[in-house]
Amino acid sequence: MQLQEKFQLLKDNIMKRGSAAVAYSGGVDSTFLIKVVHDVLGDNMIAVTATSSTYPERELKEAIEYAKTIGVKHLIISSEELDIEGFASNPVNRCYFCKKELFSKINAIAKENQINYVYDGSNIDDDGDYRPGMQAARELEVISPLKEARLTKEDVRVLSKELGLTTWNKPAFACLSSRFPYGNNITAPKLKMVDEAEQYLLDMGIRQVRVRHHGEIARIEVAPQEREKFFNTEVLDLIGQKFKEIGFTYTSLDILGYRTGSMNEVLEEEEKKIQGNLQLNTI
Repeated sequence: MQLQEKFQLLKDNIMKRGSAAVAYSGGVDSTFLIKVVHDVLGDNMIAVTATSSTYPERELKEAIEYAKTIGVKHLIISSEELDIEGFASNPVNRCYFCKKELFSKINAIAKENQINYVYDGSNIDDDGDYRPGMQAARELEVISPLKEARLTKEDVRVLSKELGLTTWNKPAFACLSSRFPYGNNITAPKLKMVDEAEQYLLDMGIRQVRVRHHGEIARIEVAPQEREKFFNTEVLDLIGQKFKEIGFTYTSLDILGYRTGSMNEVLEEEEKKIQGNLQLNTI
């Protein structure tokens, strides 16, 4: 299917349903989605953004600013994940608890406003990674219009550029909870450390960044093409000193650079070991 055919299918599906409440984070996918939904449905839609300690202030400000720019009705709600039972202990299905809380609240808002459908911004590429939040979406009958239209992340970026959206080349973002290895407790002070560390690197001009929290160690991931920015002793000294002030004892740079779902690599290795042991047991 050609890109413009996918785009038309997206608009047709949105029009067919008639009204929508959209989970809106301000990222590439959800920004594109609220733009298209608003173009198709006008005032028969609401964008809903949840604030919490896992959601940086910079992301919230950008989301609010864009929603105002296009005249979308935009609601800000509180959804503090750390208050959800089972979330802070950081199990492998952590995102399930978060998304169930979020989508339950958006469902309630939709009903209050006589809106029949709740949308999220998942695209077809999201099926390639471990995302337990999708289970919550299915349970609560949340619809993913970008997936329905078979739109990839690159498709969304191309169409966003055509629509004049400044987010077309915005770096990928995930909530700050994704910076912690599974099983490591997540707390507000730890989240603040990660947020401050990432903001410092962003202010230095790094575009794509993750600061993974490994106890007293900060592991920095940046886009592969940005790694060379760290090959400077002055820069390294500044980062090391700042991260100590933030609360990290040691700071490291991941030599492989940023990649989506790097915290799931441990799960993949464990799965390989299990499969290997099963094969040995059947010999």
